[in-house]
Amino acid sequence: MTQTRIAGVIAAVPTPINVHGEIDGDAFLEHAGWCLSNGCDFLNVLGTTGEANSLCATKRSALMTMAARELDGSRLMIGTGTPDLETTVALTRKAFDLGFAAALVLPPYYYKPLEEDGLFAWFAELVRMTAKTPVPIYLYNFPQLTGIEFSPALSSRLSRAFPERIHGAKDSSGNLAYARELAKIPGFRVFPSSETALADAGRDGYAGCISATVNIDPRSSQRLWHDQANAGILDHVRSFRQTIATNPLIPAVKYLVGKRTGNAIWNRVLLPQLPITDAKRLEGLNALRIGALVKA
Repeated sequence: MTQTRIAGVIAAVPTPINVHGEIDGDAFLEHAGWCLSNGCDFLNVLGTTGEANSLCATKRSALMTMAARELDGSRLMIGTGTPDLETTVALTRKAFDLGFAAALVLPPYYYKPLEEDGLFAWFAELVRMTAKTPVPIYLYNFPQLTGIEFSPALSSRLSRAFPERIHGAKDSSGNLAYARELAKIPGFRVFPSSETALADAGRDGYAGCISATVNIDPRSSQRLWHDQANAGILDHVRSFRQTIATNPLIPAVKYLVGKRTGNAIWNRVLLPQLPITDAKRLEGLNALRIGALVKA
């Protein structure tokens, strides 16, 4: 398998759910294709924004198969992390078999606190058990939800021990001082979860961003990625993201995708998420002017 160098603007795409609780493949493919044609270099499928941890392994596997069949798998990073090693191994093997560019793997987040030696051993076993299906692995750092942080020391240890498999991390902590420390690890590719960090990518060594809000205006983020010193573009991207992020993020992103497509299926979220119904919140989202970028 030829490994793809992942970099740039990556949307963490949502998963459309129909009235029966099933994944709507047509809606998913339309939005994924739109993102890839309108500024996204790659997509992150079945991450937090994709409500992966509210989906059973069977549905996750089915979405993986469909995405690989209908899209360019070399432009897709797939979430395969679960609390149990067996399911994580199965999904990670499938990621390789289907030709995905990388697997994004959460830590085993139920048992806390964890000794770092235990966390290292868990990932070492994942690498060992997927040795015949060696898809690149990115660590998924999201301590606000998992209660576990990949310390820079542990991340470096994993990278040194398995340089052919552990390629980097997505950091959803929002702590850019932490992200900068990760980016100092040789050969370790770091993706903050906010597109505003693209303005500092060259200085701080980020490989790009993986963001939920990129789903709505990927072209502006792509412009910032290529013109990182442009204050006007940064102001637009920051304001745009802040408006969306003042709402529950997954329902807000889905609502705006539904507004773009005219497809009401996007208003459905999986429990415990709830759709946005507050009039003031909806007014703020409806006021967003997608593509209304200030002149450079």
